[in-house]
Amino acid sequence: MKPAPFTWHAPRSVAEAVATLAEVGHDGKVLAGGQSLVPVLAMRLAEPAHLIDINRIAELCYVRGDSDGVRVGALARHAEVEADTSARRVQPLLPKALQLVAHATIRNQGTVVGSLAHADAAAEIPMVLRLLGGSVTAQSVEGKRTIDAPDLFAGPMESTLRADEILTEAHFPAMGARQGVAIDEVARRHGDYALCGVAAVVGVGTTGAIESVHAGYLSVSDTPLAIDLSEAFADGTTSDANLGAAAEIAMSATDPETDIHATADYRRHLAGVLTRRVVRDAHDDATSRSSGAAA
Repeated sequence: MKPAPFTWHAPRSVAEAVATLAEVGHDGKVLAGGQSLVPVLAMRLAEPAHLIDINRIAELCYVRGDSDGVRVGALARHAEVEADTSARRVQPLLPKALQLVAHATIRNQGTVVGSLAHADAAAEIPMVLRLLGGSVTAQSVEGKRTIDAPDLFAGPMESTLRADEILTEAHFPAMGARQGVAIDEVARRHGDYALCGVAAVVGVGTTGAIESVHAGYLSVSDTPLAIDLSEAFADGTTSDANLGAAAEIAMSATDPETDIHATADYRRHLAGVLTRRVVRDAHDDATSRSSGAAA
C-alpha cells in the first residue's frame, strides 16, 4: 500500500516546526527517522493531512554526555548515540540497549527520541528511559516543558505528548559510581521485536554487597515497566534464593498478552529467567567497576 495524500512541510528551525504543528493541529505528524512512522503511513493506519519533516533542523542533531547524564537531540540516530564515547562512559546501559534495536539499517536512520515518541512498550529505548528515571523535553509555541518518564507513557503506543508539541530532547541520567548495568532479551529471530526483554541497574556498597536493584521490562505490559527488586536482596548477595525471589516478584508484576508469537505464560516465564540473568550480570558489572574505581 501507499500513504494517503498529505502536504509535506520542511521547517528549518524548531520555532518554524512548532508553528506549523500548531497551525495543522491533530492533522499533522512529525517525521524524524521515520522507521516507525513510514510503515504506519504505508499501511494507512495513520492518515495525517500534513507531515512535518524536521530533518533539516541542525540544532536537534546532538549527543552530549556529562556528569548529569546523556542528552540526545531529536535527530540523533540510534547508531550515532550507540557509537558516542561520552554516552558509553556516562550511561553504558543506553548504548548496550541500542545494540539490540532491530538491524543496523534501522539504527542508521531511526532516532532515539522518535522511539520515545512512538511509545512502544516492546521497544528498548522507552524501557531504558523508564528504568533510569529519565525525561524528555516537549516544545510548542507556548514554550518548553519537561515530562518525566513515568508520566510520558499513557498506554499502548500512546504518550502524553500534546498534538501541538514536538519532542526535542531526551535525558538519560548518568550511572552512579558504584552501579552496574546489564540488558538481555529473547526474540524469535535476530532483529525481531523481543518476546521479552529485561534490563537491570544494581548498586553496591564498598564491599560489593548489593544495596539496590531496579529492573526494566519490555513486551510484558501495556507501557514500559520498571520494578524495584531490592527487597529480594536483603543480605546483599546474588544467591539462587535471592535471584529466585526477584524472578517471582517480576513475574507477578508483569501483565503480558498472548499473541501469534508467544503465550502470556511464556512471556511471563521469560521475565523470570531474564531477571535472574541480568541482575547477576549487572551485579558483576557493579563490583568490577567499584573495584576499578577503588584501585
